Amino acid sequence: MLRALISAFTVALSIAAQAPAPSAKAAAPAPAQTHQRLLNRYCVACHNEQLKTADIAITSLKTTAIPADAAPWEKVLRKVRTGEMPPVGAPQPDKAAALSLSTWLEGELDRNAAAQPNPGAPAIHRLNRAEYSNAVRDLVALDLDNAASLPADDSGYGFDNIGSVLTVSPLHMEKYMSTARRVSRLAMGNVKSKPAIEKYSPTAATNGETGGELPLTVRGGIVVRPYFPVEAEYSIMVRVRGNPSSTLPPPKLDLRVDGKRVQLLDVAINAAEEAQISRNVEIRVPLKPGKHSIGAGFLPELAKVEGGAVARGPLAPPPSSPASVDYVLIGGPFDPKGPGNSDSRARVLTCRPGPSLPEATCAQRIINTLARRAYRRPVTLADTAPLMKVFAMGRKDGNSFEAGIETALRAILVSPHFLFRVEKSPANALPGSRHRISDLELASRLSFFIWSSIPDDELLQLASQNRLRPVLATQVKRMLADPKSRALVENFAGQWLQLRNVANWRPDPDKFPKFDEPLRFAMQRETELFVEHIVREDRNVLEFLNADYSFLNERLASHYGVPGVKGSYFRRVPLNGEERGGVLTHGSVLLVSSYPTRTSPVLRGKWVLENILASPPPPPPPNVPDLKASAANSAKDLRKALEEHRANIACAACHSRLDPLGFALENFDAVGTYRKTEDGAEVDSSGALPGGATFRGPSGLKQVLMERSDQFVDCISEKLLTYALGRGLEHYDLPTVRNIRRETAKNGYQFSALALAIANSVPFQMRRTPDR
Repeated sequence: MLRALISAFTVALSIAAQAPAPSAKAAAPAPAQTHQRLLNRYCVACHNEQLKTADIAITSLKTTAIPADAAPWEKVLRKVRTGEMPPVGAPQPDKAAALSLSTWLEGELDRNAAAQPNPGAPAIHRLNRAEYSNAVRDLVALDLDNAASLPADDSGYGFDNIGSVLTVSPLHMEKYMSTARRVSRLAMGNVKSKPAIEKYSPTAATNGETGGELPLTVRGGIVVRPYFPVEAEYSIMVRVRGNPSSTLPPPKLDLRVDGKRVQLLDVAINAAEEAQISRNVEIRVPLKPGKHSIGAGFLPELAKVEGGAVARGPLAPPPSSPASVDYVLIGGPFDPKGPGNSDSRARVLTCRPGPSLPEATCAQRIINTLARRAYRRPVTLADTAPLMKVFAMGRKDGNSFEAGIETALRAILVSPHFLFRVEKSPANALPGSRHRISDLELASRLSFFIWSSIPDDELLQLASQNRLRPVLATQVKRMLADPKSRALVENFAGQWLQLRNVANWRPDPDKFPKFDEPLRFAMQRETELFVEHIVREDRNVLEFLNADYSFLNERLASHYGVPGVKGSYFRRVPLNGEERGGVLTHGSVLLVSSYPTRTSPVLRGKWVLENILASPPPPPPPNVPDLKASAANSAKDLRKALEEHRANIACAACHSRLDPLGFALENFDAVGTYRKTEDGAEVDSSGALPGGATFRGPSGLKQVLMERSDQFVDCISEKLLTYALGRGLEHYDLPTVRNIRRETAKNGYQFSALALAIANSVPFQMRRTPDR
């Protein structure tokens, strides 16, 4: 190793020696030569043919031939721009020289990309579970959660809509068949001959949402939203358990349908029985076809006891071990009155056969409409003729027109034209050639980007007439304003900000006894409403960093120490002071970037680098020693242990960037509670980055990040472009990312400007013909 280092430094010195000293009369060197000398002076010691650190050899890269080596030059640009290179402890160029190099290199790479664009070649894309559910909703007006009936999707590049990892197995086909059978049956209101029972368990007890299905005062509750296929009576059986005090009146079970109370029941306990109760409470209710919310929970009302009254306030937990809902069983339908006029039947049955409309003509009309929407393009006789044969078979077997339509719908839902998004190259296209995708393909890309679903009739109509591109900006804004854009919250932000992890995070109950399921729900809901507000209201994307507001209900506001917020519903609340503001101070983010027992500056710093600055650290080297056991005792011990950790040269390169970012958030504990002291000692939230920037606390971190706002906009552009394309980004996509940032900046960083810049970008508008 020593020989290699000596050899490397010898190479560096020889290259530096080759550069002639400038004379007063010599002409100013060209920019390429100036920057080559800078690289030779500060980078060649590690990045040469002998060492090839990070698989880059500056000695083989020439600033006069940028296009030939665009991939390694992109790595150089990112490392220099973020200040990661040269590493801590190595000789550093002055800031002006480093800025000049990165600016020049960015310009060269971007000019080359504009002259020779490479849009990439997306793989065939199978609909993932979210896209399938949304497509079914928009096709037949049936809002079902198909997560339980379809296999889990693999993820790549941080998202589960990446075409190259969405493989197909025999299990997928089996589940698609059974799910199509269920969907077509429910859409047509065709129920089983015998009543069925479905069980719903509270994976996370819901304690009131913006719709108010359960009041904030209800505890130990659950809200489920099943689909009821026909007008009929349905049974709601609630399994309850607990051991309420025998000195108090019986707990009251509050049962609600669509937010309205249908019954308030006493769950009595006999003093002679065991302390632990487990009871079934059952009622029957008449319901119209469609989706309904069923809520059940216990009221913590005033209870008379010997010596006075014990008040259970709206935020005070009930007495120890209260009664709670174990699960809910929905049974039925009983005495069905027929399928009725559900939204699904109205969406499917666009005509009815009669004396003036033969069955075959009406069936053809229905099938044409369904296939056009499902296949996301105009259909031909070759598409519909097999479906008409399937209709005839179903008509014969079921002895009714509607049975035939149900069978044809089932065939559409398992068709490859529905399950896969396939883009075709022109027949005469040569391998490696570039071409613009059709308007219909663009409509599908746009709808799955913003809605995670199929195009609506307006989008399809424009695309069919090749009129989409001239009105693309108008359509993007229309689609973002549509409620279906909530898919960006659930599927994009849910993975970018790791909100999907909130439901499964388990803080230590001994260390954080006040953390409960209603608080977990409120933390996730806050961030979802915040992101939805930015998308739907077309806000500045920099508000992800510096917003002076958030969305709180009483439970979360109490946890944050924000006064004046009453009630279970969420509302926009202004934030005063320096403690809160932006997603970095949301309880959801602080929760998923901590350990169950303590905070982690390393995890939180890593989260910031990956999701805010687009500068993820490399995996730790092998055989890295663990932190001392005392690090888990307090924030002070943890800081000391990490300082010793950074003393190891193998660890310093990454931890010098990770730790300061995480330490700035140390005022928040592992469940997002703000604190100034821990165990009597003041929490030290100061940090210093390798470039010399110093800061303290969340407000100081926010200021540092705002000074690097270009990095954040690059980051969100990179994440959103990956999600929109359904593929990982390559080096040739990075000039597009920077152009998206510039276009967004021109329009005040509005979210619609970001989405439109992506929709107008080369990789979104074009594709490369794959090599055979």
